[in-house]
Amino acid sequence: MKKLFIGILFFGALGVKAQYGSMNEILTILEERKGINQHLENVNIDNKKFVFIKDSDDHTERDFIIIKGNNATYVEVFDDKATGESSSNVFTGDIIRKKNIVSLRADMLENKKVPLPVTKTLLLTKQKDILYLIDINTKDRWIDEASYSNSKK
Repeated sequence: MKKLFIGILFFGALGVKAQYGSMNEILTILEERKGINQHLENVNIDNKKFVFIKDSDDHTERDFIIIKGNNATYVEVFDDKATGESSSNVFTGDIIRKKNIVSLRADMLENKKVPLPVTKTLLLTKQKDILYLIDINTKDRWIDEASYSNSKK
C-alpha cells in the first residue's frame, strides 16, 4: 500500500511538472504577443526601417520610420485609389530610446520647422524573430522591413 501511494505521488508530481511546463510556454507566447517582459535593450535599431500600411476605402497610407543613430525620418505616403496619384510628407527629427520604449519627435517637414511636431511613443517587441514597433496610443504595428523580408525566405 505504501509503494502504491508513493508511486501515485511520484506520477502526480510528474504530471504537475508537465502541466506547468506547457502552461509556462503558453504564458511566454501570450507575453510576446503583448510585448511585455521582453528584454530587448541590446537589440540594435540603428539603420532600421519600420513600415506601417493602412488600407482605407478611398486611399492607401504607407508610413515609414527610418532610424539612423539618434535621428529619425518619418515618411507618409498617400495613394489615392480614385486617381492613382501619390503624395508624400517627409518629416525629420530625433528619437530617444529607454529600454523597449522609443519616442519619436519629428519637428521638420521637408526642412521647414512645423509648429506642432509629429510625436509617437512606440514599444519595441519581437515575435518569431521579427521586430515590431507598437504605437502605445493607437496600437498600430510597425514591422521591421529587413526582418520581415528575411522571414519570408
